[in-house]
Amino acid sequence: MTHAATRIIQAEHQALAAMLRSLPMLLAEHRRRNETPDFHVLRAMLFYVDEFPERLHHHKESELLFPKLRKRSPLARDWLDRLDADHAKGESRIRELEHLLLGFEMMGESRRDAFEQAVRRYVDFYLEHMGIEEKHILPLAEEALTEADWAELDEAFSANRDPLTGHAPDEAYRALFSRIVHLVPAPIGLGDRATA
Repeated sequence: MTHAATRIIQAEHQALAAMLRSLPMLLAEHRRRNETPDFHVLRAMLFYVDEFPERLHHHKESELLFPKLRKRSPLARDWLDRLDADHAKGESRIRELEHLLLGFEMMGESRRDAFEQAVRRYVDFYLEHMGIEEKHILPLAEEALTEADWAELDEAFSANRDPLTGHAPDEAYRALFSRIVHLVPAPIGLGDRATA
């Protein structure tokens, strides 16, 4: 049986992966056309990554899921140490991207390569991070955690659902998501999630 928290984490990962993959695609398309990207779109996308996954999703993994799994499965400790370290560095990594984007916007083409390279590194890092959680941590959690653990996790993760999965906690997140979906060009867009 897969618990609600696991399904929510996987759905949030899937939505975030779509957002992350669209960033380098969008940049590549602008480069191909020899155009300056729409900085408003890029700022909105980075704001989303900072606002939802960094502040809410990671917090619940590190504060609730990981400690429970540490107690119940010694097999998870090395993975959890790595993931917690990733979470701890998350805020500084997104700040670096935001700063590089601002540099590109303010200083022009001389800053484009640095931003694009940083985006690729960030996307690769994040996709690998989520892959570890899905391949190693979530299956271990499904085996090792108790029903009481899952009841608490299910309730916590259900409380603040990702707007990209169609479950915005409030109107402001729905509006942010809608703005991003409508700003990203169709071939690169985030699919039919626009109905959220």
